Amino acid sequence: MASRPAFRPAGLLIGLRRRFRTSEAALILLALGIGLSAGLLTLVQSSVAHFMQSLFYGVSGDERLSAQTTIEPLRLLALPLGGLLLAGLGRLLRRGRAPVDVVEANALHGGVIPMRDSLTVAAQTLLSNGMGASVGLEAAYAQMGGGVASVVGQWLRLRRADLRVLVGAGAGAAVGAAFGAPLTGAFYAFEIVLGAYTPAAIAPVAVAALAAVVTMRVSGVPAYLIVLPAAEAITTWDYFLFASLGLICAVVGIVLMRAVTLVEIGTRRLPIPDIYRPVIGGLLLIPIAALSPQALSAGHGALHLDLTMKVGLAFLATIFVLKVAASAISLGFGFRGGLFFASLFLGSLVGQLFAGLVNLIPGAAHVSANDAALVGMAAMAVAVVGGPMTMSLLVLESTHDFALTAVAITASLCASTLVRETFGFSFSTWRLHTRGETIRSARDIGWIKTLTAGRMMRRGIPEVDGSTSIAEFRRRFPLGSITQVVAIGPAGTYAGLIPTIAAHAPNLDEDAPVATAAILTDFTLSPDQDAATIMRAFEEREADELIVTEDDGKVLGVVSERYVRRRYTDEIEKAQRELFGE
Repeated sequence: MASRPAFRPAGLLIGLRRRFRTSEAALILLALGIGLSAGLLTLVQSSVAHFMQSLFYGVSGDERLSAQTTIEPLRLLALPLGGLLLAGLGRLLRRGRAPVDVVEANALHGGVIPMRDSLTVAAQTLLSNGMGASVGLEAAYAQMGGGVASVVGQWLRLRRADLRVLVGAGAGAAVGAAFGAPLTGAFYAFEIVLGAYTPAAIAPVAVAALAAVVTMRVSGVPAYLIVLPAAEAITTWDYFLFASLGLICAVVGIVLMRAVTLVEIGTRRLPIPDIYRPVIGGLLLIPIAALSPQALSAGHGALHLDLTMKVGLAFLATIFVLKVAASAISLGFGFRGGLFFASLFLGSLVGQLFAGLVNLIPGAAHVSANDAALVGMAAMAVAVVGGPMTMSLLVLESTHDFALTAVAITASLCASTLVRETFGFSFSTWRLHTRGETIRSARDIGWIKTLTAGRMMRRGIPEVDGSTSIAEFRRRFPLGSITQVVAIGPAGTYAGLIPTIAAHAPNLDEDAPVATAAILTDFTLSPDQDAATIMRAFEEREADELIVTEDDGKVLGVVSERYVRRRYTDEIEKAQRELFGE
């Protein structure tokens, strides 16, 4: 009797990996599982943050911290306590680099996110929001959704392009679950996390977003935004009016992002360790919270409250100033979180203020405060987070009104254009920029970082002592034997590049040192410079070849412009094929 073949887990794993690498349907099925996981993780994180606010602030049931009328003064000590706990967590997780978030991972690392980084970001964000700091939970939602997708994709050894898609699907699904809006989540993945609309990504991202939203709706947890019907019919004049609102939101968004950075720079100059900065920030938040609890947390409850109660302009202006100050202090002093949810709340305030001021003008057409609030939310979020279609679809899924969505698109595009022209960054990429990175979106440029001078250089270029006479140089390197020779100084360091044809010029003194014919004596490349930097150097120096040296000036090799451009073009074509799923 023939024996059954033994069960081999390793063989099953290899088969699974092969299937997910070669089958689009299998990748979509995997994205479905990631979407379900992202929805559950969003639900858990939201519940944990709300439990912490219930514990420290007495918020119960469906109540929100920012919707409270007043908070007992003693309970406000939770803010510096949260800073102290965050400092302790920072000391426990002390590391030499900042955690990799989903945008940075997809832009520079091919979707690879260490799970420890995701857990760190989620824990710090939950602690910050749960203790009342003026930050949103979207950083934790997106990080965990994308982080789990990254770990699963790495385990299955997915291709770089597929891993990036899966990370985008996980992050977008988490955001979609928070808003109960699958289209918003899908376009968040496309515009914010992937940096492009790709045919190969449409199905996986859409399936993941739908799965996450269904998971949240089944749980019965309310979405971040309530459904608000449009108040009045949209006219042609409204497009021009709300376009100006979009421009105003762009200016406010830039000021907000700059303010956070300025506060952060200022706090780093304080004579205290960085990990204890949140304690000072918590103390500074106490008087703001005492004036109005609406400045605390993400602003979920305050947004709903202000939209439904029709409060006065002076009150709206006060809350706006307090929220901006609280957000700048929270993030500037080291609390972890995002500005996405805060930008929605601030946008609603700017919109209502805009409508109120326009309505004060004699003879001006009446502007609906609700419509202006929704358009302001979209425009402000675009200014801070990016993604004009993402925010416009959020308006559509909140109002089910296509006419108002068209106006929101107009305002969002105006805000996006002004921010890109005058500032050039979203909040996430701006934070990376202040750390020294050069990315402006999640578009995959990690492959450029691998095309370094050290990888592309050619070794073995002939060298000659710079003091060698021109006559001796001509004897050793006759015309046609080689195009260029490296001149070496007395200490064995680079002293210039000698074109052979220049050393054979008839007007040169044969007894003069050959170093007198050298060019590019004061410029070299370092081995870690990438292709984009190298090509700029070629254009600036008007050279065909450049020398690569170590820090001490020792020659390593030479790179040619022709070879660098060919490698760069090959990688671009490869990225385009991956983009379209070819």
